[in-house]
Amino acid sequence: MKISYNWLKQFIQIDWDAEKTGELLTDLGLEVEGIENFQSVKGGLQGIVVGEVLTCEKHANADRLKVTTVNIGEPEPVQIVCGAPNVDKGQKVPVATVGTTLYTPEGEAWKIKKGKIRGEVSHGMICAEDELGLGNSHDGIMVLENSLTPGTPLADVFEVENDYVFEIGLTPNRADAMSHFGTARDLKAGLLQKDIKSELITPSVSAFHVENRTLRIDVDVKNYDLAPRYCGVTISGLKVSESPNWLKNRLLAIGLTPKNNVVDATNYVLHELGQPLHAFDASKITGNKIEVKTLPAGTKFTTLDEVERELHEEDLMICNAEKPMCIAGVFGGLHSGVTETTTAIFLESAYFNPVSVRKTAKRHGLNTDASFRFERGIDPNITEYALKRAALLIQDIAGGEITSDVFDTYPKKIEDFQVRLSFDNAKKLIGEEIPKETIKEILMSLGIKINNVTEAGLGLTIPAYRNDVQREADVIEEVLRVYGYNNIKTTEKLNASISNTSRFEDYKLQNIIGNQLASQGFYEMLSNSLTSAKYTELSEQLKNEHNVEMLNPLSSDLSVLRQSMLFSGLEAINHNINRKRNNLKLFEFGKTYHDFNGKREEFKRLSLFVTGNRDNERWNSAIRESDFFYLKGIINTIFNRLGIQGTSTSPISTDLLSEGICISKKNTKLVEFGVIKKAVLKTFDIAQNVLYAEFNWDNIIEVAKTNSISYTEISKYPEVRRDFALLIDNHITFEDIDKIASQTEKKLLKDVDLFDVYQGKNLPEGKKSYAVSFTLQDENKTLTDKQIDKIMKKLQTNFEKQLGAELR
Repeated sequence: MKISYNWLKQFIQIDWDAEKTGELLTDLGLEVEGIENFQSVKGGLQGIVVGEVLTCEKHANADRLKVTTVNIGEPEPVQIVCGAPNVDKGQKVPVATVGTTLYTPEGEAWKIKKGKIRGEVSHGMICAEDELGLGNSHDGIMVLENSLTPGTPLADVFEVENDYVFEIGLTPNRADAMSHFGTARDLKAGLLQKDIKSELITPSVSAFHVENRTLRIDVDVKNYDLAPRYCGVTISGLKVSESPNWLKNRLLAIGLTPKNNVVDATNYVLHELGQPLHAFDASKITGNKIEVKTLPAGTKFTTLDEVERELHEEDLMICNAEKPMCIAGVFGGLHSGVTETTTAIFLESAYFNPVSVRKTAKRHGLNTDASFRFERGIDPNITEYALKRAALLIQDIAGGEITSDVFDTYPKKIEDFQVRLSFDNAKKLIGEEIPKETIKEILMSLGIKINNVTEAGLGLTIPAYRNDVQREADVIEEVLRVYGYNNIKTTEKLNASISNTSRFEDYKLQNIIGNQLASQGFYEMLSNSLTSAKYTELSEQLKNEHNVEMLNPLSSDLSVLRQSMLFSGLEAINHNINRKRNNLKLFEFGKTYHDFNGKREEFKRLSLFVTGNRDNERWNSAIRESDFFYLKGIINTIFNRLGIQGTSTSPISTDLLSEGICISKKNTKLVEFGVIKKAVLKTFDIAQNVLYAEFNWDNIIEVAKTNSISYTEISKYPEVRRDFALLIDNHITFEDIDKIASQTEKKLLKDVDLFDVYQGKNLPEGKKSYAVSFTLQDENKTLTDKQIDKIMKKLQTNFEKQLGAELR
């Protein structure tokens, strides 16, 4: 939310600098995230003065240029070369003096310098209105009123406004502060705690009166639950045109684009008082009747953005006698709004049900300034006042007359809240006793009425616009934020409890593996658990009926909870590759969500993504692309770190992985990994290989708990290595060789490793060559050649019998 400091000062007199005011607002809970400087004209017209053209002669060396002498209020006139066709002697013109900074329409700065143009010296520039930011015309120089004095700063002539704009990170519960008036109300309470008394200035509506009753438009509210209060009035004889500069500057300061004087007036009151309004072209209201009602599901309606929408049966609509004109509290219709030909309007001010507006806005994917306020709950008792305020403002800038009585349908008043505050409870929650008089002063400064006072506490009436203050704890929070969190003393004693937890706690193992992956060059990512339902179509393993759907999705891309960690990771990879980050190693701890016949379950996962090269380019090392075996090595280091041994691998075939492996232990699936299929990558516009692993983290934790730590002393006797070059069938894996070797020699065989693979020329068809090393060691003595040869012969025999292997 943006708040203009100049606008804020219209409600409360304060002479602090913007930084100091921003600090107080932050202390009050209206966190100021930034302060921007706003100028109605970029650069503030600094260095630009009124000049009087004394002479104007044709340039001797250029047909389209003229040489002028200009009085700019200095002792001597200056010579300026000008190319504008309309420059002439006797004119008063804007002159940018030497050293002045001007800005292009795109905001680029450039400086005026002394120079020569075709041999003639030029000390400045006579400006057109677009060069100053005062208009769009570049047909010629800007000619000013002849009564102006040379040397007068142009900023004084055009009343350039300089302002500071607070960017406030407003919490959703603070609907009462979603306006300049609401912010000023909080500021007044904060100043009072600093012994600065100030009055809250509210715009007067005493001048509001009905000139005649020539345009009556009846209002019929069909559903008071959805529209508890609805007000309206007609204004006739107005002229729709451009808004005055002061109004445009107010809107521009807070980031709004001025439209016309009527629409701008409603936007102004919206941000001034927090009450959304809407102006209908009276000529478009068929039957001179407004009906506030819901319509059948599927009814077509075109909104201001020219999008045709299908209405829900619960969408509240503002209709004329024949058709809908506006989605109540959310967005206007294309064919009922104010245009340049409008001469009479029906001005609406209402209080709509917050839940209804919120659901409607989300259903249609709309987020407007009006819906932002309605769905959080505005002040139901300011509706008529804001209507009159807006009507008077429209009369002031667009003319016209009030041509009907105010229609105000408010059958059941929204009551204020009654709360009892205990001084003892306040002390307990705050942790410090605040003087009772100070508490009462704070509450009254916030507009909270004190009904009765006792030694034990206060009986309070909370105004209806403070819908976030309905409990005693809420009142205490209000007292504390105004009193100041910084004013509460902190205790010198710190109490903490030590918990006895297992070393296999999820967060501990997660930190261990997270740190290990980070040390291996991985970056942790955090993605949204919400995703698109269309991703389930990429795999037959993911079923639509297993999706956990959102009741009120923010968009179609965030409509379900994810069944797989894969797709959010691919979105992140696409985002990075599009920004020239092609070498990626990412990991994420997260959950997947599933609906199995009405039973919803969630599973913890760890996902790994590897794509591009293992390392960045270096002059002293070769480029190595990340491959399947690199990812497998990373996975093995995770198992080793957790002490998980005795796993088995098996190939898998899925519609997501072109080469897949599943690692399990005793039929408990631990991880699936492989190369993602090209068809899947194409969906995410990724043209390079991506390797993916998804751990079942819940199973990892359970398996890790069953592993005990074992150790052996380092042997003082040497290891012995022997190698075999085995000719084997293509379908045989290294795991087969490792398993047979381990069964053949359980005591002395310490390690089996594959260090070379060859397929191709000079080998029989269907065969491959594995070069395998075997490390032998006796813990108690040095091995002899006889022992070693015996073991190797036994290994060879078993390989030949069980695998049909041959020594090369």
